[in-house]
Amino acid sequence: MELGLIHIYCGDGKGKTTAAMGLGIRAAGRDKKVLLTQFLKDNNTGELISIEKLGENFKVLKGEPVKKFFKFMSEEEQIHTKKEHEERFKKVISKAIKENVDLLILDEIIASINLDLVSLEEVINFLKTKPKGLEVVLTGRNPDERLVELADYVSEIKAIKHPYNQGINSRIGIEK
Repeated sequence: MELGLIHIYCGDGKGKTTAAMGLGIRAAGRDKKVLLTQFLKDNNTGELISIEKLGENFKVLKGEPVKKFFKFMSEEEQIHTKKEHEERFKKVISKAIKENVDLLILDEIIASINLDLVSLEEVINFLKTKPKGLEVVLTGRNPDERLVELADYVSEIKAIKHPYNQGINSRIGIEK
């Protein structure tokens, strides 16, 4: 891509990952190379099944599945998750640069930063030094103000109403 910009999809509403995936599908449809990694997720989502059907333009670097919320992990599990997330962040950046990717999607990187699983300083350094043509998407709640300042697009998805508040759990094909 000639000019790669930085996007943030944040907020407490449903749709941050969906927005990032939509952009990825759009880019892949225009023969752009897309690379995605999802932090703090279990690798069992409908969007990953769909992406696998898109072919070589949209690749996924999967991490170890995260099966429970970070706050419910043992100290050992938290340490292991932190190590895996730090290593994968470095690996996905290296892969994006080496393979001349057009769009890099770092799904739930903001949550990973907020939980100190990935270093905010490393993410900021990457964003400041990324290849000029690399478009980058970051998703998650409560982005640090320094990330917001670096971003070219910041879209907040606000929850007005959500079925979870009425006791309805996530459903296959809709929330996962």
